[in-house]
Amino acid sequence: MAVSKEDIGQAYPLPVYNYKVEIGADTVAFSEVSGLNITYETTTYKESPTESGTPGPRILYMPAQRSAVNVTLKKGLVRGISIRHLYSWINATQLNQNDKKDIFIRLCDENGDAVISWKVNNAFPTKLDVPTFDANSNDVAIESMELMADRVTIEEA
Repeated sequence: MAVSKEDIGQAYPLPVYNYKVEIGADTVAFSEVSGLNITYETTTYKESPTESGTPGPRILYMPAQRSAVNVTLKKGLVRGISIRHLYSWINATQLNQNDKKDIFIRLCDENGDAVISWKVNNAFPTKLDVPTFDANSNDVAIESMELMADRVTIEEA
C-alpha cells in the first residue's frame, strides 16, 4: 500500500480531468477529447493443412494496415478563440488547403506537468458541429470538431 506522496504518485491512476491540448503552437482548452484509438485491420489467411491431418483449411488471422484515427474535440464556444482555432482551420479545408497539424493531448499530474502524451499525427478537420440553440435552456454553448489523422503515438514524460 502506498503511504508516501511519492508512492501515491507512482502507484495510483491519474485522473482524466487534468489535461491540455496543443494544436500546433497553441494550447487550447477543451472540455472533452475522445477517439484516441490505435486500431489495426485484420486479414484472414487460409491454407490447406499438411501435417495435422485435420480436414478443411487452416485459418490464420493476421494484423494488416493501421486504421485511420478519428478524434473528437469538444469545447465551450468562446469569442475570438473558437473562430481563430476551429472555424478558420476547417474553412481552410473547404478551400482545399489542407492544413494538417500534429496535436498533443497531455495528461497532467497535480502540478500541471505532462505525465503521458498522445500525439495525433497529421490531423485535419472533417466536421464542425455548432451548438444546438434552445430558448428554454441555459446550458453552455458547446462546439464539437471531428478530426481524421494518420496515427496516434504515446509518449511518457
